[in-house]
Amino acid sequence: MNYEGAPGLDFGGGNVKIDPSVTKVLPQGCRVISTETHGVSFWANTGRIDVELCDGSAQSFFIKVESHDVGKNMLSSEFESMKAIHRLAPDFAPEPIAWGTYELVPENHFFVSKFHDMRPDMPDPGKFAARLSALHQSSRSPNGKFGFHVTTYAGNLPQYTEWEDKWEIFFSKSLRKALDLEIEAKGYDPEFDTLIPAIFNKVIPRLLRPLESEGRSVKPSLVHGDLWYANSGIESDTGEALVFDACCFYAHNEYEFGQWRPACNRFGAKYLDAYHACAPISSPKEDFDGRVDLYKLRYIFDKSVALKTSNLS
Repeated sequence: MNYEGAPGLDFGGGNVKIDPSVTKVLPQGCRVISTETHGVSFWANTGRIDVELCDGSAQSFFIKVESHDVGKNMLSSEFESMKAIHRLAPDFAPEPIAWGTYELVPENHFFVSKFHDMRPDMPDPGKFAARLSALHQSSRSPNGKFGFHVTTYAGNLPQYTEWEDKWEIFFSKSLRKALDLEIEAKGYDPEFDTLIPAIFNKVIPRLLRPLESEGRSVKPSLVHGDLWYANSGIESDTGEALVFDACCFYAHNEYEFGQWRPACNRFGAKYLDAYHACAPISSPKEDFDGRVDLYKLRYIFDKSVALKTSNLS
């Protein structure tokens, strides 16, 4: 866990004291009525802040707190990611309010968003796929390239987000960075001498180069970046699906599905079929399964290293 505590500012237990930096991003003149722990995170301390507004009405906010520079970077990039999604699909993501640094405990940093009471149920495949497809299709890279304007974090790991013209080049560099982090955390395996050249010199060109050959092109689409089922939920009041904990960048839209391939994920074939009812499979279609398995490899590296480093913290 990437949180080292904040004495006197813990959520719950009747405590209504919050850091002054958090107070500044809440509605002016509001009064904190209660704080509670809320949700579960591998990395952060998460909570709910209930306030009374000046007009007497109630409003709630979600807060996430992490420590040190890596926590600061994780939360600032999550803010930028959620802002990008909410701007395009305001009904698909909670509105991010702010991120910042505690005044009383400068080693701690926070992210605040609007609070939504959610059920952990799986969303309706058709509705969820329609919203995800709309996000992918409506998004436009600011410069027509793949990447993002800040480094985003998959868990506690920095992702490659430098701008690139070609998807094959971007993905290769992204996978290389994830692999380097894997080796740094777990050591070099002699099998890499065979596997690494095969992946980068054969598999990636074979599966990704055709996407951008013979007149074909890949649109850089804004992807959530870590869209497994636990980063989605059903809003209790509306019954609509929401996504959160994003680590965005502009990518091939099918990259999103690499996270759907592991057996532990619940976004199965029904969700893929529903998505493809809204958006076609990229050409060449016969390479789709191979591409998604390749994208899955990137997620496997991230999860492997994240679990290793979390056990060391």
